[in-house]
Amino acid sequence: MDAKSFWDVLKSRDLTFFAGVPDSTFQQAYKYMVEDPEIRYVPAVREDVALGLASAAYFAGKLGGVMMQNSGIGNIVNPLTSFSLMYKIPVLLVIGWRGYGGPPNDAPEHWIMGVKSPEIFDLLEIPYEVPEPDQLADALDRLLAEIHKRSVPGALLIRPGVVD
Repeated sequence: MDAKSFWDVLKSRDLTFFAGVPDSTFQQAYKYMVEDPEIRYVPAVREDVALGLASAAYFAGKLGGVMMQNSGIGNIVNPLTSFSLMYKIPVLLVIGWRGYGGPPNDAPEHWIMGVKSPEIFDLLEIPYEVPEPDQLADALDRLLAEIHKRSVPGALLIRPGVVD
């Protein structure tokens, strides 16, 4: 799926406020997001900062999003548990999934987190979806329904090659 199509799906669901840490696996998506005047993007120095920024959208009556790589999941576990989950603050996490499939895929430093990423969300009882390129809208709708029903964060785990 190209970057424009990806963002068209998100924008059609009123997802237009994002904070994040750049991820090379989303290079074209980041470029598109930064250049699109309909999307407000705030760069962050760390994923926990991005989570705080995106959470502010909730208090303005919107759902905010975090753009990040799965290597940053460790940086948001505590804020997710002690802030987002505890106070029921929904946010959409859009996560580039480095190390998907484990060895020999990707660089060795991504293998462990590649395998553990979904397990972390399972452990924290955070809903997530792993969309296929032609089924992003359906996966996002299922995830958004769960996010709104439970008032919790939810994650789109994007495998390499799904968004160009």
